[in-house]
Amino acid sequence: MASNRPAPEALYVPNDDSEEGPQGPSGSTGFGGYAPEEPWEEWNPTAESIRPVRGRHRVHKKGGGGLARSSTVLGVGVIAAVGAGGIATAQGGKPPVSIAMPDMSAVTDQLPEAKSLPGVGSLISDGSDDGAETTTAAAAAPLSSAGVTGADAERGTTGAGEALRARIMQQAENQQHQAEDAQRSAAEDAAVRKAAEQAKAQQDKAKAAAKAKAAEEKRKKEAAARKKAEAERLAKLAKAFSLPTSSYTLTSHFGDSGSMWSSGQHTGLDFAAPTGTPLKAVHTGTIKSAGWSGSYGYRTVLELEDGTEIWYCHQSSMSVSVGQKVTTGDVIGRVGATGNVTGPHLHMEVHTSGGANIDPLAWLQGKGLNP
Repeated sequence: MASNRPAPEALYVPNDDSEEGPQGPSGSTGFGGYAPEEPWEEWNPTAESIRPVRGRHRVHKKGGGGLARSSTVLGVGVIAAVGAGGIATAQGGKPPVSIAMPDMSAVTDQLPEAKSLPGVGSLISDGSDDGAETTTAAAAAPLSSAGVTGADAERGTTGAGEALRARIMQQAENQQHQAEDAQRSAAEDAAVRKAAEQAKAQQDKAKAAAKAKAAEEKRKKEAAARKKAEAERLAKLAKAFSLPTSSYTLTSHFGDSGSMWSSGQHTGLDFAAPTGTPLKAVHTGTIKSAGWSGSYGYRTVLELEDGTEIWYCHQSSMSVSVGQKVTTGDVIGRVGATGNVTGPHLHMEVHTSGGANIDPLAWLQGKGLNP
């Protein structure tokens, strides 16, 4: 890019009192002047030909905006042009260089008013009545909006401090909500666990009840089965055993107490019946004895296959003899009133193979018979 030559520097020539004329040969004033070494040339300043201005007028290449940079360059150009024009006029008598100033009205119309700037409006007063209000509004306006997000602006927060406070309060509120959510979640979990435990307890209780019911039903079934089996056994035995007589009334039972018996207690079971009522063998066996037996009167002893003895006492007559084999239901004698009696009846006693005297009623019931 072509550029003009740099501005020539004028040589300073000191004043000499011996020189002729009021300005001397050099044309300088009495206080000294500049003398050119070579003829003057017209010089038009440009951005490349102007030396950088130091100090507070230095041009910044970054930041600030185009308006500041253009104003600085323009100011430097004006100063340089004015200086060059003056030098040229002083030396060569040439007219000054005219410089065209740009129209700044379009730019200034877009700039905000100074009163509207935060913290600045209070310093400017035009003497109007609303000066106090402007000062108060400016003082209340935030000095900086740095850190103010769009969300803050929507909430009406315009100050950085207020925005920070709002964020801190929001963070505290969020933490409080998180703590409440954690407590609520813990309470819900505890409630769920408690409900689950209660449900499990109910299930366990129901299972235990069902198990107990099943066990009771099983016990009842087993008892019913045993009862049925016993009934079947007794029914089978009843076919093999028989009551000793018929048309009777039970008058005295085994173990009854009274003075009528020498031992003080009754030792058998009495079947009161008319004299001559037939007496039958309760089961198959062998006649062990048959005859008179003191207070028992006429007595017949029937020995069964397992060694059990059945005594038939107070008979009016006997139909069998010792050693005779009889079967269930065979007539072996008849009801009488012999021996120590108060009336005709059968006194029946049961003795085990070991000689123990037992209750005849229980023995007969054990054989499936119900006297």
